[in-house]
Amino acid sequence: METSAQQEQQPAAAKIRNLPWVEKYRPQTLNDLISHQDILSTIQKFISEDRLPHLLLYGPPGTGKTSTILACAKQLYKDKEFGSMVLELNASDDRGIDIVRGPILSFASTRTIFKKGFKLVILDEADAMTQDAQNALRRVIEKFTENTRFCLICNYLSKIIPALQSRCTRFRFGPLTPELMVPRLEHVVGEEKVDLSEDGMKALVTLSSGDMRRALNILQSTNMAFGKVTEETVYTCTGHPLKSDIANILDWMLNQDFTTAYRNIMELKTLKGLALHDILTEIHLFVHRVDFPSSVRVHLLTKMADIEYRLSVGTNEKIQLSSLIAAFQVTRDLIVTEA
Repeated sequence: METSAQQEQQPAAAKIRNLPWVEKYRPQTLNDLISHQDILSTIQKFISEDRLPHLLLYGPPGTGKTSTILACAKQLYKDKEFGSMVLELNASDDRGIDIVRGPILSFASTRTIFKKGFKLVILDEADAMTQDAQNALRRVIEKFTENTRFCLICNYLSKIIPALQSRCTRFRFGPLTPELMVPRLEHVVGEEKVDLSEDGMKALVTLSSGDMRRALNILQSTNMAFGKVTEETVYTCTGHPLKSDIANILDWMLNQDFTTAYRNIMELKTLKGLALHDILTEIHLFVHRVDFPSSVRVHLLTKMADIEYRLSVGTNEKIQLSSLIAAFQVTRDLIVTEA
């Protein structure tokens, strides 16, 4: 009997061990969540007073929106009633008007006989819902408020129709600050025994720009690829240009002639597999920090914005790189004439 119990435990342990760290360390209760304490305390108050309104959680990815509502659901319902009381749909499910009129309507309209309280419908990535589906949903929300609560989660508030926004209590989840991210990352590093340097931690926080999911994914992939996490391995793993690379590129563009600059940058790009878009983003930050004359800076930023737009449309990187170098060479000449 004991051996069968041990055998059952082993696959469960292996399953947890094989999970991606994002899921393995996903907060299970509201107390585990590290950010937006004001929002969490408000939602906790709603739950304790049994007055949960319809919720609309929005903000950039990896800031804890889905984790928050799943932790709420776990607090509201016991494990065995979770399946019958919570309906969760995300972008991988078909969510046209038929789904709103079918499964969502039938789930919301059926009452629970043996349990008092309300059901919960979680619509993750609601900004991917069609206009018709959102319009159909607003009537469903009104009609079944008595026994069902809806929680919409999205990245872009502008994609949700105003009629739905006005029916929900809105909470914005902003990007996480480094002060909040570092302790959580340190906890994961300690649990997984990762060899992490101080500059590696800084690189993680910088590259994830407030997205906890992205930070954990980079940490895990760098650790698996290189065995230790330093600034260099993090940047290499993500294919992001190092600060020294950006300094070199800028030096070439401002101090070398066109042909030399173009050849050097192309060699560096090929050697390290860098994307022009990433180089452009880093250079943009640099342009703001360097003390250019204002007219020169305006000219340069306008040119860079044009190149960034053209890259997003899917143009040839080599031609756009030429354009970027040309913009810097013109800038250099402008600075010389102004001086």
